[in-house]
Amino acid sequence: MVFILKKGVSQSAVQEFRKDWESKGFSTIWAPGTDHDAVCLIGNTSTVDMDAVVYTNPIVAYARRVTEPYKAASRTVHEDNTVITIGDVTIGDGGFTVIAGPCSVETEDQITTIARLTKQSGAKILRGGAFKPRTSPYSFQGLGKEGLALLSAAKKATGLPIVTEIMNQTQTPLFEDVDIVQIGARNMQNYDLLKEVGKMGKPVLLKRGLSSSIDELLMSAEYIMSSGCSDVILCERGIRTFETSTRNTLDISAVCVLKEKTHLPVIIDPSHACGIRSYVPALSKAAFAVGADGLLVEVHNDPAHALCDGAQSLDPEQFGNLMSQLKKYAQIENRSI
Repeated sequence: MVFILKKGVSQSAVQEFRKDWESKGFSTIWAPGTDHDAVCLIGNTSTVDMDAVVYTNPIVAYARRVTEPYKAASRTVHEDNTVITIGDVTIGDGGFTVIAGPCSVETEDQITTIARLTKQSGAKILRGGAFKPRTSPYSFQGLGKEGLALLSAAKKATGLPIVTEIMNQTQTPLFEDVDIVQIGARNMQNYDLLKEVGKMGKPVLLKRGLSSSIDELLMSAEYIMSSGCSDVILCERGIRTFETSTRNTLDISAVCVLKEKTHLPVIIDPSHACGIRSYVPALSKAAFAVGADGLLVEVHNDPAHALCDGAQSLDPEQFGNLMSQLKKYAQIENRSI
């Protein structure tokens, strides 16, 4: 249930309103907006008389029930787009934010070189895996703590915020210098991890599971948001279908559906979607055309010798060419990039 508040209501009145409902066993979510502010009531609201609340409470303009199982992530509750700010970088404000970097952090020279080159081409955030979930236990699993330290060194050298994947709850103390915590596709429904990450006080990049529906993705976002994190970035990275020509099947329509259902930013990972570097530029352009808020793209300075996912990684020159094309589209659409 969501209560739409009258204009000009003081913060103290809002806090008292929320406190009253929380004392009755409900949880509340504060959703400020451009046209109006709202308070979402979470719990068994079947016994709540909406009309009585509207008629008797001076700060409530009207109320309505939220039929979606996800509440905090719903656009019904929060009509305005959520804009996430990391330093001087914004995601969800109508621009197109590009996150780039290697699948795995390998050496300080590798990650710092890639960070500098992608920043020169226009990337705003650096990605890189320190902990790597791999299908085979014999594949490279990442550098772990050392990889996080190398990411921090690249951040210090270039000023780029960093995003990297967390694998389990025990790793949360290691992510102090990480700007955005990534939940990978395999962990999308690891609900204990989602709840812990929601308490970290950092933006979260949540990837769609390879066999998960859009509503399941939003319910996973709800776990994070219900734990206190309102800054969630949704990432479509391809789903598993019967098609074997590509690594996964990019569900480009998911951007349209998510933009209708939720206020959260939505980005595309074309690298994991196709697994083939020659397809990445076309899918990146499709992401821009369909209205995504950005890209998460893999770039390696020597893809042929990458320790992980070299076949889907662009080299710096290819990434630079892609960014030049995207910037031309951005000028036409009057979008920042």
